Amino acid sequence: MASEHEKRSAAGHKGGEAVSHEQHQKAGHAAHGSGNAHEFNSREAHEAGSKGGHAAHESENAHEFNSREAREAGSKGGHSTHHK
Repeated sequence: MASEHEKRSAAGHKGGEAVSHEQHQKAGHAAHGSGNAHEFNSREAHEAGSKGGHAAHESENAHEFNSREAREAGSKGGHSTHHK
């Protein structure tokens, strides 16, 4: 049986083709505005992140950290790398 996330992901495809990023963003904004957006709980967020990580490794697109990069990332302690 498909999870709620999988059902919603399938609904984001039309005629076998994925909707554009812009269409997806507009739909997300509309869903949030009308109160119909799906909010991930921590289990769902973990599952989605895990699936993405596995897919990235399978497609050989995942970044493999070397010891220096891992040390630098760890020293940031979860702080955002993007400043506004």
